[in-house]
Parts: sequence; C-alpha cells; structure tokens
Amino acid sequence: MVLARPLRINVENGWRHITSRGHRGEAIFLDKRDHLKFLDLVGELGERYRVQVHGYVLMGNHYHLLIRTPDANASRAMQWVTLSYSM
Repeated sequence: MVLARPLRINVENGWRHITSRGHRGEAIFLDKRDHLKFLDLVGELGERYRVQVHGYVLMGNHYHLLIRTPDANASRAMQWVTLSYSM
C-alpha cells in the first residue's frame, strides 16, 4: 500500500524542509550529470517563483532542500522542479 504524503501548507515567508525519495528507494541521481541538472533547476527557483534556497543535500535516492517562500508557493515550485527533472 502506498500512502500519499500530507498536504503542504503554503505560508507567506514560510520556511520548508522539502524531501523527496525515489520510488521504493530507487536511485533518482545516477551520475554527476543528473546532480548538475537537478541543481540547475533548483537554481531557477529564485527567478521563476521567488523561492529562496538556503541549503540542499543530494543523495543517490533522495534529496533535502531548505527553502523560504515569500509568496506561499512551495507546492507549485516543487511541482515544477519534480516534473522538469523527471522529464
């Protein structure tokens, strides 16, 4: 059984610790090129969504981001990152 994650509550100027893990613990980053592509997308968050990225950790099968959202748009911003990276 797969359970959905809890809904993200979007708050103006909110701080978020965002994590995402590969399905069944599978790798989401296979090589350095994957890491760089993901970091390029994360780097665009400021311009696209005004999201401020304060820290990150990329592991083989998951990542952590520490972000601040002046516009209460963490869900929309992370949806864009996830969709863009997976394509």
